[in-house]
Amino acid sequence: MSAPAVIVHPDAGLLAKAAAARIVTRLVDAQAARGSASIVLTGGGIGIAVLAELAKAPARDAVDWGALDVWWGDERYLPEGDPERNETQAREALLDGVGLDPARVHAMPAPGGPDGGSPEAGAERYAEALRAAARPGDPLGVPAFDVCLLGVGPDTHVASLFPEQPALYEEERSVVAVHGAPKPPPTRVSLTLPAIRSAAEVWLLASGEAKAEAVRLALAPEAGPVQVPAAGARGRSRTLFLLDRAAASRLPEGLTAPGLL
Repeated sequence: MSAPAVIVHPDAGLLAKAAAARIVTRLVDAQAARGSASIVLTGGGIGIAVLAELAKAPARDAVDWGALDVWWGDERYLPEGDPERNETQAREALLDGVGLDPARVHAMPAPGGPDGGSPEAGAERYAEALRAAARPGDPLGVPAFDVCLLGVGPDTHVASLFPEQPALYEEERSVVAVHGAPKPPPTRVSLTLPAIRSAAEVWLLASGEAKAEAVRLALAPEAGPVQVPAAGARGRSRTLFLLDRAAASRLPEGLTAPGLL
C-alpha cells in the first residue's frame, strides 16, 4: 500500500472545489491512457459537496462521461430512490446531469431484489458485478479503480466499515452486508478493505473540527485497521488525505502538509 500524503485547504468549500478539479484531472488522464476510467463514490456531506462542485465546474466537460464506470464504496440498505441513499444524493448532485452510460452506473443493491432482497444476497450480486468488470490478474476479482473516494467518519469509519466490526476482518470477500451499524440506518452494504485497496488511488475526505481526532488516528503510524478503519484504506499507487484546516488541526506531531498554515 502507498504511504499517505496530506493536502490541506482553508475551508470545506475550497476543499470541495479542489477535490472536484482533482477528479477531472484524474479521470481525463485515465481516459487518455486507456479510453475509459472508473471511480468509486462516497456519500456524506463533503462527498456530496464534491460532486455538486464537479457539476458546476466548466472543466467537467473534459471528462468523457459515457466512458466512465461509476461504483459506490457503500450504501444504506434502503429502497431505491430513498433520499438517504448515497446513490440518490449522487444522482441529484451530479450523475443525472451528465451523459453517463446507464449500464456503467453500478448502484449498490436495495431491498426487494429477485433473490428475496436480503443484504447478503445484494452484497453477493455486487461482488459478481465487480468480478465481471475485473481484468485477469486483478486481485480479489475487483477492478483496479482509478480513484476511490472515501469520507472519514468521526469514529474513523470509512465506507460502512465501523471500528471493531466483523467486516474489518474480511480478507476474501469484496462486498459484505453490515448489520448493527452504530449510525442509522443499521443495515448497509459495503466494500471491504481489500476491495478498497484494489484502487490505484484512494482519497480520504474530511472537513470540520469533529473529524480532527479521527484524521489524527488514521495517520498515526501505530494505528491498526480494526480499531481505526481509515488507517487501512490505502491505494496501490497513491493515498491522499484531502482535508480542510479544521480537520487537519490535530495532525500527528512532525507531519507537514501542503497548504497547512
